[in-house]
Amino acid sequence: MSAVGQSFTPLDMLAKLVSFDTESAKSNLPLIAFVEEYLSGWGIPVLRLPNETGKKAALYATIGPRDRGGIVLSGHTDVVPVTGQSWTSDPFTLRIDHGRAYGRGAVDMKAFLAIALALVPEFLAADLTIPIHLMLSYDEETTCLGVMGAIRQFGRELPLPKVAIVGEPTELEVVDAHKSVVTFTTDVHGFEAHSSKPYLGASAVMTAADLIGELNRIADEMMERGDPSGRFDPPYTTVHVGTIAGGTARNIISKFCSFQWEFRGLPSLDPQEIPNRLDHYASEVALRRLNRFGDFGRIETTLAVAVPGLAPAPGSAAEALALRLAGRNRTQTVPFGTEAGHYQQAGIPTVVCGPGSINQAHQADEYITLDQIEAGTAFMRRLAATCAETRSLIGA
Repeated sequence: MSAVGQSFTPLDMLAKLVSFDTESAKSNLPLIAFVEEYLSGWGIPVLRLPNETGKKAALYATIGPRDRGGIVLSGHTDVVPVTGQSWTSDPFTLRIDHGRAYGRGAVDMKAFLAIALALVPEFLAADLTIPIHLMLSYDEETTCLGVMGAIRQFGRELPLPKVAIVGEPTELEVVDAHKSVVTFTTDVHGFEAHSSKPYLGASAVMTAADLIGELNRIADEMMERGDPSGRFDPPYTTVHVGTIAGGTARNIISKFCSFQWEFRGLPSLDPQEIPNRLDHYASEVALRRLNRFGDFGRIETTLAVAVPGLAPAPGSAAEALALRLAGRNRTQTVPFGTEAGHYQQAGIPTVVCGPGSINQAHQADEYITLDQIEAGTAFMRRLAATCAETRSLIGA
């Protein structure tokens, strides 16, 4: 061990991480600076990966040999807002009560990071043969793109990990699949006129309604197509329109209308299918109707966020390792999106597995049970023992 730094219990580390207000709209740099200082105190070099503005950063660090793949433990540092929620205590001060640790991000997902960071001294003492990499990302709650800076360097400046474990709260169930989350904004530009003479204009609102009707038809078809695997809830790809705004007054042909929509696709879904189908309908039907009295309008659909799904990979190194560490004999699915799909697309066997329940996330008085922190700590200690045994265990 080249240096001796400050020691934390997992609960003390969680309290420290929760104390940083890292809502997605704010900077996470104070938290990143703390983790850098902490790891440096233990002689662990870190790689800071800032975003384009420099107001946020991801952090990547390796415990053990730095010339090979190994296991990456990945978690996001950002949390959802507390605005408008009725907390019974300061959301950024960890509160322990009746076997629970309350605080924003306590379960989603600073506990996973806190356990990994608190066990760094144990990882070092284990004299790892297989390295353990720590990945702290940003913007998971908004775009899931904060992890990409490191992923782009895998196989180039950084060794390609052999396994990725994304520590979202699954109660330490091993998740091998989840749906994609792909969001869009569709803008319809029309032409204003008096509503008594619709042939003088082009209604953006009515065209938007037409497009939404087509999304409804696609949604019904996806429901009928179902989920051949039988593993997801709900058991089909979902299509949803969340917001719509447009028009000026009842008696004015609307000049503009915009709506935001999404689909959450089964891993088997071609991610281009639904947007391509809407684009085809827009050009062949909706746009012609919009402009039937003249060349007045246009329709524009813009991709906002694309979070890839996680596809099952039975027997993968990630699945086998996580099942053994968690003491489980089968995998699960989850209904929410994660950064795991990005790792998988980079060629890294990936699972989602972390302490706590998603049922306590994103709400006032968010919490994780102390039992789950203890279970997560035991999981990490088993990982350290595995990574100290032999390289052949995971082909690292």
